[in-house]
Amino acid sequence: MSWGYATDNGPEKWADNFPVANGPRQSPIDIVPGEASYDAGLKPLSLKYDPSTSLDILNNGHSFQVTFLDETDSSTLADGPISGIYRLKQFHFHWGACDDRGSEHTVAGTKYPAELHLVHWNTKYASFGEAASQPDGLAVVGVFLQIGAKNDKLQKVLDAFDAIKAKGKQTTFTDFDPATLLPGCLDYWTYDGSLTTPPLLESVTWIVCKEPISVSPDQMAKFRGLLFSGEGESECCMIDNYRPPQPLKGRNVRASFQ
Repeated sequence: MSWGYATDNGPEKWADNFPVANGPRQSPIDIVPGEASYDAGLKPLSLKYDPSTSLDILNNGHSFQVTFLDETDSSTLADGPISGIYRLKQFHFHWGACDDRGSEHTVAGTKYPAELHLVHWNTKYASFGEAASQPDGLAVVGVFLQIGAKNDKLQKVLDAFDAIKAKGKQTTFTDFDPATLLPGCLDYWTYDGSLTTPPLLESVTWIVCKEPISVSPDQMAKFRGLLFSGEGESECCMIDNYRPPQPLKGRNVRASFQ
C-alpha cells in the first residue's frame, strides 16, 4: 500500500516500510524557544530567487508542489546554518482540517493552520536525488501560516488550484517569486532533521522561521478544497496532511536571535 495520511497508511504506519522513521534525526519536532540555544555564529539567510525559474504546479496526492528549474544557480539559498550553495527544487505546504492544527513543526506545543516548506539541495552533489541521501544534502526553509489578513502574494498560487484539484493534475505555473511568501523578519531556528514524508531521509538542515505569514480563512478553505483522490475516484478532501512532531533524541536546536 502506498503511504498517505489515513489511518491505514498514515504516519503511524510509515515505519513498517521506512524503518528510518525511528531514526535519530527525524522531523518535524516541537521547538521549545526556551530550550533553543542562541548561536551568534549563525549568519542571516541569503535567499536569491528568480521568478523565471518557476515551472509548474502539481497535485501529487499528498500535497501540491510548485517546481523550479534547478539546473543553474538562479534560485538559491546560502549562509544561515549551511555552507555552500543550495538550489531551490520545489515548495509545498502542509495543512489541517481546521485552524488549530496543520503545521508540522510546533512551537512550545502550539500548532499553526499550515506550514510552507521551500526545499533546496546542495550543489556540491550532482543532482537532487544524490543530495537527498547525504547528511548535508538538503536545506528546507519552513514558514508558518497564521489566520489573519488575506495574503495577496499567496493568492496567485491558490488561483491555480482549480486546474489541479485532483491527484495527478499538473499545470504550468510561471513567473512566480517564492521570496514573496517569506516573512519580513528572517530570524530562525535550525536543527538537523529529515524529510517529513517518506522516504524520511535524514538529510535535511531545517531552517524554521520564527515569524509567520498571514492567510485568510477563505484562503485556507481553498487549501482544503484540493483532493487526495484522483479523477473518477470517490472524493477525499486533502486535509491533515502533516506528520506529528518526532522525538528530539538529544539534538541541539539553535536560534539565530536572542
